[in-house]
Amino acid sequence: MPVLNEQQRKFYEETRKVTRQEIGELENQIQEELQRVKQRIAELQAAQKAARQMYDAACQRLGIPNDMEEQGAE
Repeated sequence: MPVLNEQQRKFYEETRKVTRQEIGELENQIQEELQRVKQRIAELQAAQKAARQMYDAACQRLGIPNDMEEQGAE
């Protein structure tokens, strides 16, 4: 590895410092986005569960088998 002069060393130290900060900021953004996605999935799953319960109740009132019970178990 070639020896760096003082100017080159300072350049690479500054590059390393700035890049480290960028990596940290990106990690924070990733975690925030992941949290939003998890929250949205939870909302959709709750809505799906409520819809399945309504579907099941309608099937029971009609006296027919719930054809979606098998899909819900998958």
